[in-house]
Amino acid sequence: MSIKEIKEAMDEGKVSFGIRQALKGGKKSKSVFICKDTHDSTVEKLESKKIKFTVLKEKEEMARELNLDFMCEVFTIK
Repeated sequence: MSIKEIKEAMDEGKVSFGIRQALKGGKKSKSVFICKDTHDSTVEKLESKKIKFTVLKEKEEMARELNLDFMCEVFTIK
């Protein structure tokens, strides 16, 4: 279901990629998703800002399922 949410938000242009965008949006963001193999330092940054997130699949799988030509650890729906 979460991947479906990201796909729909991508179609609407409401997805930001990366930790910086997640930290910028902060708690105002609708949803934050991270990959299973996200770096510990990235998880710690999100936790320190008290941003709630959902853990999804590994980066490679996410890139393939979302049809991205790059890998990303953090997806934020605005």
